[in-house]
This record gives sequence, structure tokens and C-alpha cells, in this order.
Amino acid sequence: MTWTSYSLGVAQDLLTVQDAVEMTLANNYDIKLSENDLQVAGENVTYGNAGMLPLVSGNFTQNNSIQNSKQTQNDGNIRELDNAKNNNMSYGVSLGWTIFDGLGMFSRYESLKELERLSSVEAKRTLVTMVSDVIRTYYSIVEQQNLLVALDSSILISKERLRTAENRFSIGKASRLEVLNVQVNLNEDESARLRQLDLVNNLKIALNGLMARPLLTEFDVVRDVKIDQSMVLTDLLSKAAVHNPDLLRVGINKRLAELELKTVKANRYPTVRLNGGYNFSESESSLGFVAKSNARGLNYGVTASVNIFDGFNQRRNERVAKLKIDNADLAIEQRRNVVETALTQAFQSYQTSLALVHIEEGNERIAKQNLNITLDKYRIGTISAVEFRDAQQNFISAVSRFNTAKTQAKLSESLLKELVGTIDFL
Repeated sequence: MTWTSYSLGVAQDLLTVQDAVEMTLANNYDIKLSENDLQVAGENVTYGNAGMLPLVSGNFTQNNSIQNSKQTQNDGNIRELDNAKNNNMSYGVSLGWTIFDGLGMFSRYESLKELERLSSVEAKRTLVTMVSDVIRTYYSIVEQQNLLVALDSSILISKERLRTAENRFSIGKASRLEVLNVQVNLNEDESARLRQLDLVNNLKIALNGLMARPLLTEFDVVRDVKIDQSMVLTDLLSKAAVHNPDLLRVGINKRLAELELKTVKANRYPTVRLNGGYNFSESESSLGFVAKSNARGLNYGVTASVNIFDGFNQRRNERVAKLKIDNADLAIEQRRNVVETALTQAFQSYQTSLALVHIEEGNERIAKQNLNITLDKYRIGTISAVEFRDAQQNFISAVSRFNTAKTQAKLSESLLKELVGTIDFL
């Protein structure tokens, strides 16, 4: 086995980035909560919730009394009865329907639909954020896993160096000090590997948490990083204006402010309400001119009311509603500026990362060739252990920089798509 084909041990289930995203979409708690909030908002979009439908209620009332009664009539006669019983019972159905309220019911209904849209945007924002978090965590694992592989290879090289140093010491061509130095280098590499393995495991726990599955589930990742190099800033800015959740949210907030003004203005107009019902009543009296009576019948009518003076609150409420619209306009401009700034900065980082990927890829290839040559020279004793250690560390450093450059390019790509508001990350 050569040092370039070192294996990490037992095989583990391979988890692709698409698998991780799909598990997150299916299991993540934040996503489920946002979906439930969206369903609640959808349930609230009804004509009845906006006050456009009649209200029908059933009524039942019964009153009983036992009294000692004494009545003096106009002719002077006195009627008196102890424990006189009086019973009154009524029941029926009543209806109330506001048929005009200055069109406020229509603006309330539109507000309910906009609130549903707002919940949809918030749900989308949660989806985009979660998917982006999964991708960032996944490729951070890829970066650190690749570095772990390089450290494993470095350990094999250090073990080969140790065997070579011991052989040279046994034949008198190297000192005991050289063997001890190589042993120290090997111990240093093994310590670095343990720290790196701990970092990889913690990142895997974080990814399992995002996917809402058992935290210690073992898996391996695809170590090849594919980067979308075709992104253009002008296209990203155009798409963000349409899809960015924050821009959509402030746009909906402005629409809600406009509808609130309409609802407030509706209070200037009269409110017309239809009333009706069908009632039954029955009463009994032990002492009185009527011992028992029954009645049933339909009642109906119209109620109209208009606000004449409310302490200037109507005018104040309208001014406040207009100020909220102005604030919504400012919020739109502010958020647009924030999104465009973030996109432009992220795109600059994206371009820089792409350039670094090409540079560091060449550096890694050169460092690998240099290490192979140095290893051959060390075996035949033409270079010192210190020179070989420098070549070894240069290779690890080159691998680390190349992995970091690839990961940063992928994370910059992911950030750009998150800012745009698209969830087609794969």
C-alpha cells in the first residue's frame, strides 16, 4: 500500500448533499413549524373572518321566581298571595348581517390574503436558510475530511521515515537523535489527526442535527466539490429583486399598510346592519291579570350608525396609517440596498475564491511532486530529516489551502443563491 492510497477504515453509508437536503426538508423542525404557520394563515383567509357573512345564533332564556305578592288595584281591592310562582321562558333564532361598513370588510379580506402570502414568504425563507445551512455544513465536512485524509497520508510517510531512520541508525549512518526527532514528528502528526477527527465528528453531529436524525449516525461524504462557475452579478441582482424573501416581505408589509389605511377610512362611512329572528316566548304568573301567555313570531329590522365625532381619533388614525405606508416605502429601499450590497460583496468573494481554487490546485500538485521526490532522496540518504519534514509540512499546507479554497468557493456560491432566494442549490 502506498501513502497515496491510504484508507480511513471501515466503509460507511455514503451521504450525498442532495440526500442531506432532502432529509432536512422532510424532517427539520423549523421547516415543519413554518409549514404549520402557513396552514394557520391559510385557514384564516375566509369571508367570515373578514366580517362579510351573517352571524346566526340560537337563544334560550328561562327565569323563575317565587315571591310573596300583594297588589292594590284601582278600585281599592287588595290581592295577596304567598309563594306566588312566576315563570318566563323564551327561545329562538336571531340573525345579524353587516351589509355595509364603508368597504372595510373587503380591505380586511385582502389583508388576510396578504398575511397568507407573508407566511408563505417566511416559510420559503426558512427553507432557503435551512438548505443553505445544510450545504455549508456538508462542504465544511468535505473540506475537513479531505484534510484528514492528507493527515493520514502524512502519518504513513512519517512511519516510513521512522523505519528508514532506524535502518540508517542500525548501520551507523544516522544518529539516535535523528530517530528521536522522526518519532516526535510522527507523534505530532498523530495528535494533529486526532484533533482533525474530532472536528470532523462534531461537524457530522451538526449536520445530523439539521437533518433531525440520531446525532451519532455515521456517514461518509462525497469528497469531490463541484462549483458553479457561470454566475453573473447582473443576473443575480435581477433574480433577487423577484425572489429574495426579505424583499418580498417588505413589499407585502407595504401592501398591508395600504390596506390598513383603507380599513381606517372605512370608519368615516355609515355602518348598515340587518337584524332578524324568530322567537318563542311563554310566561306563567300565579297572581296577575294574565295567568299564562304564549307568543311566537318573526322580528326584523335595519340598524344604521355613523361616527359623528370621536375626539379626532379618526383623523389621527388616518395620519398614523399614512406614516406606516411611508415607512414601508423606506423599508423597501433600505432592504434593496442591503441585499444589493450583500450580493455584490458575496460575488466579489466568489470570484476571488474561484481564482484561488485554480492557483491552489497547481500548488497542491507541485507540493505532491516535491514530496515524492524528497521521499526518494531521503530513502537514499541524500537529504536530511529536517529537509524532508519541511517538504512534508509544505504538502499538508498545500492540501489544506486547496481544500479551503474549494470550500470557500462553494460556500460563496451557496451564499449567492441564498441571497437571491432560490432553493435550487443542487
